[in-house]
Amino acid sequence: MSLKNVRLEVMSFLEKDVESLIKKYLIPVETIWQPTDFLPNSESDTFIDDVKEIRELSKELPYDFWVVLVGDMITEEALPTYESWLMDVEGINQQERNGWSKWIRHWTAEENRHGDVLNKYLYLSGRVNMKEIEQTTQHLIADGFDIGTAQDPYKNFVYTSFQELATYVSHNRVAKLAKAKGNKQLSRMCKIIAGDEMRHHHAYSEFVERIFKVDPSQMMLAFQHMMKQKITMPAHFLRESGGKIGTIFEEFSNTAQRIGVYTSTDYVDILQKLINRWEIDKITNLSDEAEKARDYLMKLPNRMMRLADRIKIPENSYQFKWVEPAKL
Repeated sequence: MSLKNVRLEVMSFLEKDVESLIKKYLIPVETIWQPTDFLPNSESDTFIDDVKEIRELSKELPYDFWVVLVGDMITEEALPTYESWLMDVEGINQQERNGWSKWIRHWTAEENRHGDVLNKYLYLSGRVNMKEIEQTTQHLIADGFDIGTAQDPYKNFVYTSFQELATYVSHNRVAKLAKAKGNKQLSRMCKIIAGDEMRHHHAYSEFVERIFKVDPSQMMLAFQHMMKQKITMPAHFLRESGGKIGTIFEEFSNTAQRIGVYTSTDYVDILQKLINRWEIDKITNLSDEAEKARDYLMKLPNRMMRLADRIKIPENSYQFKWVEPAKL
């Protein structure tokens, strides 16, 4: 049987449990928070005063903070790319609307709220150039991405397990920075977004755990493949108006590292957490090739941490079109 057919068989076998996983990890629409819970009520007589308060509190937040918040929002707003990619994964059949496609639609619906609330907050803050941000977002969706997983569900679930935890780290750190500057409203908003990301991380991690139980060797090889090529951030094609694909992602990444929102050390830490979560040191019935893959993965965090310790982040901030220092 070909690898593709094995993948399809495993996805079909696991599909029977997807409905219970939706109930376990996703929250009903009527129960979960909505963006309006964290934004001024436009129907209220206090709306203008509430907006003024947001604008006043925003003055306390530094340039690099706004760059990171904008980058996080744009990444969230590129959701159409992520949904269309995942809907094309082997075993996720949107035409027959199977359990897996239901998961993707419901997961997307939860994720959609993140970009929505961040976008509105940035607009009300008066501290950013919304048109430049909107152009960057449109470019990112139009340019798409390639995360190196092809249509392989095993590789895609490794990617999403990693990436959901990375976004948790980023939003949670932004929340702490906002709180330190006295912006409790923005802090609560970013913290609850981080909570969603952590739930989603646990879900995708459980998908991988279940695959390890039925196809351990191929799952191990898929994990190794993704870590060998490195996890590509979803906004790696980031660009501003008039720029070329991918021209500013490194600058954005440098900014995030400089203020400690997401660093190379975090990348290694997430890898170690996945190794521990999936207990790959205890997995049995591996092929010789998969055993070698496991050995590689077990040694990888220490190797990567030595490299991370040598990385030096530029001190001077790149001037993004999204954020104008004069407004700060």
